[in-house]
Amino acid sequence: MSAFQELIQSGTPVLIDFYADWCGPCKTMNPIVQEVARITEGKARVIKINIDKNQAAAQKYNVRSVPTFMVFKNGAIVWRHSGTIDQMSLLKQLSI
Repeated sequence: MSAFQELIQSGTPVLIDFYADWCGPCKTMNPIVQEVARITEGKARVIKINIDKNQAAAQKYNVRSVPTFMVFKNGAIVWRHSGTIDQMSLLKQLSI
C-alpha cells in the first residue's frame, strides 16, 4: 500500500488540494489552504498534490481542472469541489 493510500485510509479527514504551478486560481488558494492546514493541525491533514508531477493520482481521481479539492475519510471521498473556495467552506467540509 502506498503512503498516499495509507494516509487516506485514516479516520482523520484528509483534504487534498490538486493544483498546478501554472494555475492562477491555485496560487490564489495557496494562502487559504495553508491557513486551513494551520487551523486544523492535529485534527485533519492537508496535502497538496501537483498534477503535473503526479499525473497518475490526477488521472485516478478524474481531476479535470485545477484547483480541485477532495476530502477523504476512511479511504472514501466524502466531498469534492473544483475551483476556488473560501476558507470557511473548506473548514466546514473538514467538520472542525
